[in-house]
Amino acid sequence: MRTNRPYNRLLAGIGCLLLTGACDRTLYADPEIAVVPRPAAAERGDGTFRLSAGTPVRYVVPADATPDELKAWSRATDALGEAMLPFFGTAPTPSEAAEAAAGAVNFLRADTLPHDAYRLTIAPERIDIVSGGPQGAFYAVQTLRQLLPQKAAGTAKIRAVELPAATIDDRPALAYRGLMLDVARHFFTVEEVKRTLDLLALHKMNVFHWHLTDDQGWRIEIERYPELTRTGAVRRRTLIGRDPGGEYDATCRYDETPYGGYYTQEEIREVVDYAARRFITVIPEIEFPGHAVAALASYPWLSCTGERYEVRQTWDIDDRVFCPGRETTFEFIEHVLEEVIGLFPSEYVHIGGDECPTTLWERCPRCRARMRAEGLDSPRQLQGYATARVERFLQRHGRRLIGWDELLEGGVSPTAVVMSWRGTEGGIRAAKQGNRVIMAPTTHCYLDYYQSADTAAEPLAWGGFLPLEKVYSFDPLEGLTSDEARFVLGVQANLWTEYIPDFGQAQYMLLPRLSALAEAGWNPQEKDYDDFLRRLRRLTDLYDACGVPIRLARSAPESILRNPRNIVRKKHPPEKTEGVTLNIGMPKYFKEVTKPE
Repeated sequence: MRTNRPYNRLLAGIGCLLLTGACDRTLYADPEIAVVPRPAAAERGDGTFRLSAGTPVRYVVPADATPDELKAWSRATDALGEAMLPFFGTAPTPSEAAEAAAGAVNFLRADTLPHDAYRLTIAPERIDIVSGGPQGAFYAVQTLRQLLPQKAAGTAKIRAVELPAATIDDRPALAYRGLMLDVARHFFTVEEVKRTLDLLALHKMNVFHWHLTDDQGWRIEIERYPELTRTGAVRRRTLIGRDPGGEYDATCRYDETPYGGYYTQEEIREVVDYAARRFITVIPEIEFPGHAVAALASYPWLSCTGERYEVRQTWDIDDRVFCPGRETTFEFIEHVLEEVIGLFPSEYVHIGGDECPTTLWERCPRCRARMRAEGLDSPRQLQGYATARVERFLQRHGRRLIGWDELLEGGVSPTAVVMSWRGTEGGIRAAKQGNRVIMAPTTHCYLDYYQSADTAAEPLAWGGFLPLEKVYSFDPLEGLTSDEARFVLGVQANLWTEYIPDFGQAQYMLLPRLSALAEAGWNPQEKDYDDFLRRLRRLTDLYDACGVPIRLARSAPESILRNPRNIVRKKHPPEKTEGVTLNIGMPKYFKEVTKPE
């Protein structure tokens, strides 16, 4: 609830800015607590805290703090500096201290709190960020960042910001809150991936699922197999317009331009480190045994036929998959995963497992021989056999396997994690039998679907209609008992890029729907769409400050904001504002072309 005093201050501050171009350069933040995702508990207090470039930032060092712990805490204190930089033109230098101090922003550890929980207390005399660990402190900073008056970010150096007193107690309900980005169909630069990670950090999301291989491109350097990037990373041309779904004839049009790109191992490490500094885990996906044409084009001996293929130029499902009848196939995937494990410290490795036709397996003498030797009754069980072998390999290396819900069809071990995408039914089934589950159904989590029912007014998309309100309504625990719900790790948004040729369009498809899913993962049981829209309007100020190419029409009443057609695309968004550290602006159009030698 607004109080007259701070509200009058806000109006006065705005008027002063308009008349004098920043006047005494003191801004008054909105007294409402408007944060996405919504905190577990928030209460307004009395008075304000004056935050300025000179405000000390102190980390109260526990007696048992290790060097690694101090390094981790520095990520949270550095994040505060990044949030302050656009306002004051400088960032404070954090210091270690024996105790909290008045007039400062104090970071304190509380062993009674979970590592990702925090209490943010803004009082007239100081700001205290108390958390169970540095991750919780980082989330507190993201909350504080959203409370700052973002419309003024990057416009001028400001003397101070008056923040309303408040106490916020917060922690995520679900441990896994992720986004999958497909870079196989269309490639995104390292800088664009970093912008995506910044976006996840802002929304307190903690997993980046990196879809690195598919029929249309192999995007990760594997030193043992150089043809994967020399040949597999480049397709000769790309289909223009909608994929006819296997009916390819003379009416199909192609751009006739080679398209490619991949990440070197050095670049992979750079991204993983960048994510870690934002408390984001990067999970690689190496597709197996389906979606394999780019790999087979590189090394024909991985297929059932041994034929030389081209990297796929269209988007439909392909019958040409890895041959599980060849022992060399398993040698290949293990060697690949050895290098992948060396690059990604994540506990999990995703192997896909989705949409794998068995047509060629049924005719392959090696596959039939494998089935007889292993006592398998069907080709689908052959996929289960192949998956189990890969899982055992990962387990020997201290890793856990994730796969799409097709894993259930061939039999799945109790230790595998099932990512449910064909609705939630697969996830419910997996949870009931004791498998860990990540909910990512097409019904609520596929952000490559149209945002508006008026598809003619939208960029070409895969199909379907997924408006903001439906994403927000997602309950990943629906249909599960409390005991079964314990097996749900979390939720994930998926952005497949068949029809997303550049990063600007990727951002357009992500926002603001990603914010709705972030809230579904943070606090899935409490829903208030009108309240979400109110808070989202504040968040779009931050999007605008950072040059994000879409926004929500804030001039419309809340009843109209529910209409997804109010989401508009800026045709020529500004470049990144000087001093703005949330680096999610639209870069210049990029399309890397690599020709085979």
